[in-house]
Amino acid sequence: MSLRDRLFGRADRVRVRVIIKGRIGDGWRDVDRTFALAPGAVLRDLLDAADREGVALRDAIEHSPHLRHTLMLNGERCPVDEHLERALRDGDQVYLLAPLAGG
Repeated sequence: MSLRDRLFGRADRVRVRVIIKGRIGDGWRDVDRTFALAPGAVLRDLLDAADREGVALRDAIEHSPHLRHTLMLNGERCPVDEHLERALRDGDQVYLLAPLAGG
């Protein structure tokens, strides 16, 4: 592997950063992880990769139904069910941020 590949990742991979923060279901989630996916990967592939690597992205979505509709992809709302086949690009960022309340 070349120095460039080690520093910037392999050119034949799509790197997607996943951030999950907040109380979701019965616990607090705090994830900041980058996944390397095959070219042509879609949101469904990211959910599968997270499952394989022990990151509970799909579980977080299932345990907090409102998050299924407020998942963010690159700062834009991206409802999961409507976007499972949405293509991902290198450098994309997926956020799942649970709302906080208090007073």
